[in-house]
Amino acid sequence: MTSDTAKGSYVDPGKAFDRDMNYIPDRITRDGRDGWPVQAGRYRLIVARACPWANRSIIVRRLLGLEHAISIGYCGPTHDARSWTFDLDPGGVDPVLGIERLQEAYFKRFPGYARGITVPAIVDVPTGEVVTNDFPWITHDLATEWTEFHREGAPDLWPAGVRDEMAEVMQRIFTEVNNGVYRCGFAGSQEAYDAAYDRLFAALDWLEERLATRRFLMGETITEADVRLFTTLARFDAVYHGHFKCNRQKLSELPVLWAYARDLFQTPGFGETIDFGQIKRHYYVVHSDINPTGIVPQGPDPDVWLTPHGREALGGHPFGNGTAPLPER
Repeated sequence: MTSDTAKGSYVDPGKAFDRDMNYIPDRITRDGRDGWPVQAGRYRLIVARACPWANRSIIVRRLLGLEHAISIGYCGPTHDARSWTFDLDPGGVDPVLGIERLQEAYFKRFPGYARGITVPAIVDVPTGEVVTNDFPWITHDLATEWTEFHREGAPDLWPAGVRDEMAEVMQRIFTEVNNGVYRCGFAGSQEAYDAAYDRLFAALDWLEERLATRRFLMGETITEADVRLFTTLARFDAVYHGHFKCNRQKLSELPVLWAYARDLFQTPGFGETIDFGQIKRHYYVVHSDINPTGIVPQGPDPDVWLTPHGREALGGHPFGNGTAPLPER
């Protein structure tokens, strides 16, 4: 599941966590081969700032300057067993789709849809039907299929010369880090937790070594690989270290990764997408089997993300030959 929907029921006692990776496979492409052609103004991206998987699409949309082509709707940080809801909007209704729950867009296309009602999701505005919730392809296609609508100076998030290596790096980041923190947090046995913990920190050690001599994962400029890693790192000390028991070290105690994460946070398009209050409220309130009191911790202090990181000494430029995105409207 992209982001779990049933409040409280996350840990399967005695078992390791197994993420459901079956999503709506449709893609929005230039040639419209799945029935969904690229078309400015037609689609609405539904996200939640709390969700790391949705956070990827928020960042990519900002970096590429697609705000004018794809509108965005924000769900609140918590949800119940049925669906993410639009409780941040006046009257709890998305102002474009006119719905209270994301579930309505899923059901409009697939009555009784039995899988998770997840974010990010792209909805076809004219019909009100969900198009896809396949989060890895959503950001890939924003970068490669929507180029006609990219802003001038948009970065190349999928540079041709490193795509093969990038795919390997992103796969390891997904299995060992992005999903690895969940395997720790939702482990149903000591054995499952211990194995997940060891895998997670082995991967973080690998990333410490990789990033010691290069500013970004693939070299001198940001790519989608950096986006995918960043959304997990941004949540590490606030949530995963304590709530998910990923506690060998805090991110702030891993010198290379901590500097790298701050470098990205301070790069336009990244830090402004992070809302630590919503992030903490989502995890500590929704995961009631892990945190039955629902108490949301006050710390850590978010101002530490704005401290100097020193990564400029490694050279490179976040946007390559391009430019930073303009401030968000």
